[in-house]
Amino acid sequence: MSKPRATRFPRGLYGITPDWQDTGRLLQAVEQAAKGGMTALQWRRKSGDEAARLAQAASLRDLCRSLGVVFIVNDSVETALRLDADGVHLGRDDGPLDVARQALGPARILGASCYNQPGLAAQALQDDVDYVAFGAVYSSQVKPDAVHATFDHIREGRKLAMQSGAPDAPRAAVVAIGGITADNAGPVIEAGADSLAIISGLFEAPDIQAAAARCSALFKAG
Repeated sequence: MSKPRATRFPRGLYGITPDWQDTGRLLQAVEQAAKGGMTALQWRRKSGDEAARLAQAASLRDLCRSLGVVFIVNDSVETALRLDADGVHLGRDDGPLDVARQALGPARILGASCYNQPGLAAQALQDDVDYVAFGAVYSSQVKPDAVHATFDHIREGRKLAMQSGAPDAPRAAVVAIGGITADNAGPVIEAGADSLAIISGLFEAPDIQAAAARCSALFKAG
């Protein structure tokens, strides 16, 4: 494991893209979210042929760079490297985290799903991740069968992140995901989340910029 460092993953709103094939619509939505304060974006698209998917991802990467938004690829280290993304998010079945860290090198961000298992977070921190994600905190439209993560799981993740870092800074960020909206995000942040990962509550909102601004304001208030 490398020497502990303060987390590089930004605090705040972490948008996750809906599975839209309309790239123009998605680019416009991401720009609105960024105007509302979104600090990071995860590209997560499962449908469509590979060429179309990669073209969309490249467009999003370029937009995020122009907006100063961290660009993360879901599921695939290979795709993240191919796109020269800022980092990758991996689930339990997406390969070993230590191997991913080796492939990514020290400069790129590595995030890991920890579901409702602080034990997975403890191991992920040993494997040099930049953030650990817990969820679903609330019932999720995208993953209705997802396991439920409690505020206690988030608190435990915060404790682990602090223990593995420098005395005055956590080693990794704590991300919360699942059914989060501006209306229910407050207690999640109070429990210790550094970042709110939101799909529907952001990109399906009637006013994306306003929804992003409301979520971002919760961090400023804290």
